[in-house]
Amino acid sequence: MTARATAHRRTTSRVSRTADTPLWAQVRHDLRRRLAAGEFAEGFPSDRALVDEYGVSRHTVREALRELQEDGVVTRQRGRGTFVSNLALEQPVGPLYSLFKSIEDQGYRQDSDVLALDRTTNTNVAERLGLAGTAPLFHLRRVRKADDVAFAVDDVWMPAELAGPLFNADFHHTALYAELEQRTGLRPTSGWERIHPGIPDNACQQLLGITATDAVFVVERYTEHDAGPLEWRETIIRGDAYTFLTNWSSAHTTSQFTTSPHR
Repeated sequence: MTARATAHRRTTSRVSRTADTPLWAQVRHDLRRRLAAGEFAEGFPSDRALVDEYGVSRHTVREALRELQEDGVVTRQRGRGTFVSNLALEQPVGPLYSLFKSIEDQGYRQDSDVLALDRTTNTNVAERLGLAGTAPLFHLRRVRKADDVAFAVDDVWMPAELAGPLFNADFHHTALYAELEQRTGLRPTSGWERIHPGIPDNACQQLLGITATDAVFVVERYTEHDAGPLEWRETIIRGDAYTFLTNWSSAHTTSQFTTSPHR
């Protein structure tokens, strides 16, 4: 059997005509998986090549690609073909938001690699929360992913006496605030968020698959619940994958911009 025939058999086996999921959705899902694995770094296949690989109709392939294009995963140009887009996530700025929900609302699956889930102390964080420097803290460190592409490194600290039940949560595919409210009855009621550019350190470069010359956003968030401090969060987000969006009108202001001298 030739290498081409072997590859054809391997690919078409991912499509099942007896499954409840439509063929175009199966093709779209598998293409997302292959994109996340970096399989198309040298170029995206033509429609004809995908028809041959998956053993489906041209209409099925076009429908799968139309959905990928609407999700911002690929772009299609008449007469030129299909091209892979950079990961493009959009985040509204203003009221408190859930990053988990925001990503999934845009059609991506948001998962996390949990790097740390522990009880710790951190003098700087404790001071930001108005606690004694030796106060025990809940700490969660995650690599956030959209369709298996790493886009952020997220560190969250909370007073351990409030967040104790969260040590039993599985944060691979869930929203922190949803788990917090379900397990403790607490939820953020006020706070602030600050966003500024940054330079990724070696650890973040490796976790996000970027280099020292790639831009990142640093997002700092402080929240309180009804009775006092609740959370300090620091998130490093890939600058090439994220756009912050603010809405405004003459009657409402949702964003504040400040400048500071270069250091």
